[in-house]
Amino acid sequence: MTDDAVPATDAAATATGDDAGAVDTAQPAAAPEAAAQCLNCGAALTGPYCAACGQRDDRHLHSLGHFLAEAFEGLTHADSRLWKTLWPLLARPGFLTREFFAGRRQRYLPPFRLYIVVSLLFFIALALLPSGSIVHIDVGGAGTTEAPGVASAPAAQSPPATADGLTCSNLSYEGPGSAWLQPRLILGCQKSVADRSSLGRAFLHNVPRAMFFLLPLIAAFMLLLYWRPRRYYVEHLLFCIHNHAMIFLLGTLLVPVFWLAGGTAFSAPLSFAVLLWLVWYLFRAMRVYYGQGRARTTLKFLFMGGVYVTCSIVMLAFTVLYSVATL
Repeated sequence: MTDDAVPATDAAATATGDDAGAVDTAQPAAAPEAAAQCLNCGAALTGPYCAACGQRDDRHLHSLGHFLAEAFEGLTHADSRLWKTLWPLLARPGFLTREFFAGRRQRYLPPFRLYIVVSLLFFIALALLPSGSIVHIDVGGAGTTEAPGVASAPAAQSPPATADGLTCSNLSYEGPGSAWLQPRLILGCQKSVADRSSLGRAFLHNVPRAMFFLLPLIAAFMLLLYWRPRRYYVEHLLFCIHNHAMIFLLGTLLVPVFWLAGGTAFSAPLSFAVLLWLVWYLFRAMRVYYGQGRARTTLKFLFMGGVYVTCSIVMLAFTVLYSVATL
């Protein structure tokens, strides 16, 4: 062994010492960062929105300005389906129903949400008008008070009228539930005499409830009418929902117009033009969605028009009765 040779044990010790020094001076490895979790459902996040529940990953506290900006964005930008839905609803009869059942649904507002939004806007627009300017139901007359479905006793048998010639105690109802309904009709009539606008307000309040009974009924008649090729009941129901949503939206836009034009020469031609446009719209909607010829669609349109008018009159009569009884 020469002097230059290094013993194996010394070399190993030297190497070990060098390695140990290297380990001591190295920075410790960073622990992997925990994946962000959704605050709503706890699922792992892979982007700004949760893939499981759809909630946006927004962790900072909201100032008032941030909250208002987010609300404005939600109305105008984030849920842009509302704005993409309203124009086809007005201008393209039957289009939204056809798109829904073709599977193209994400780009438009869901039918039930659309119906609730536009009907709410319509009745808010009516409520903002001066009392009695649109709907005014005057219960009373010269010695008698009459309501749909309520028979009035002869004037000679009625008790003395009120100071202004109105009386309610001669109301007589002999239909189903007369023992429960009769005293409530008299009480409601007396309240409406005391406050002439109360019945109109109650009627407007109950009309949306009546529509929830009317729409399924109309859809049931359409199910009987369109039996070949076979169609599901929900198709007719959503078709009616889209058409009524259009009527409510159009009414929301026209309520201030008719209020301003009330009593002028402009109101009658406008009413006639709106009626013609509604007839064309509903006929075209049936043609577009159900895809049948003009002759067959015309016959079914006329039949459904008669059914709709009849059911609407009956429903309105019951709505007035219910409004008086619960006043």
